Amino acid sequence: MNPISLHQKTECFKNLAFEAGFLHCGISKATFLEKEARDLEKWLTQGKNGQMQWIENYFDIRLDPRLLVDNAKSVLTFAYNYYPPILLNKNKERESNYKISKYAYGRDYHKVIKKKLKHLINHLKEEFGDFNGRAFVDSAPIMEKVWAKKSGITWQGKHTNAINPKTGSFFFLATLVVDIELEYDSPTKDRCGNCTLCLDACPTDALSVENPYQIDGSKCISYFTIELKDKIPSEMQGKFEDWIFGCDICQDVCPWNKRKSAQIPHTENDFLPSELLQQMTKKDWQELTSELFDELFVGSAVKRTKFEGLKRNIDFLKPK
Repeated sequence: MNPISLHQKTECFKNLAFEAGFLHCGISKATFLEKEARDLEKWLTQGKNGQMQWIENYFDIRLDPRLLVDNAKSVLTFAYNYYPPILLNKNKERESNYKISKYAYGRDYHKVIKKKLKHLINHLKEEFGDFNGRAFVDSAPIMEKVWAKKSGITWQGKHTNAINPKTGSFFFLATLVVDIELEYDSPTKDRCGNCTLCLDACPTDALSVENPYQIDGSKCISYFTIELKDKIPSEMQGKFEDWIFGCDICQDVCPWNKRKSAQIPHTENDFLPSELLQQMTKKDWQELTSELFDELFVGSAVKRTKFEGLKRNIDFLKPK
């Protein structure tokens, strides 16, 4: 029996990923991210991480996957669709309702996708025997968007989100670092061109024409509604456009997300909004109790902001 070739092994890795439900799979060589190290250090020095001090932690590990997995040779990046079949703010009766970022409609994506990756690893080990590898879903110091670009599945847009020309940007990224040598894909090219729609649309100036491809995390609506633990600055009053958890403004205006191929709904039951969440009105939100919060967001990423945080966000939007 002839030994399996590098190409066959690589194709098997990708085919098993597609069978597991991932939209895309790309592979790059595990190495130190030299340019990104300089960029990250500058971004942190400028304080654009706000209260997100965790980004400063594990600086070296964040930039070198070989420090996460011994003898790491390959970084596999996966994309998993979360574009919803139901848009909570598109119902005519709900046009003035508060908004939640699409990624948080259902169960916490960390747990859902991590489970899929574990199953994928088991299948890979059945095919190739035991190997050393670790799976990450936005839960470890690893620069997913950089690896997604290096692996050929996305480029990083001016809004700093990962974009694929066919499927837009409404997908989660996941990473698998392994000590197996594989064929490596070529990096993608930037296809944003002269477009500035995302930069022009940002109501808090977290994105700007003067600094495209960079985000001031300390000014982002997602930061204010999720990461910030203090009082929301008064100068942000009237700029949130009814977002109470996260923000999709820069993605919603992106032309790559206007394509039909980018609006094909996911088929993941765990990502569907509950009937109760679909029925919520602005009045219901304003009367939110801790008991209703717990009922609405069982196993949800919204739990991250806690009842007190979400209530703060809602109160901030009430007319003064």
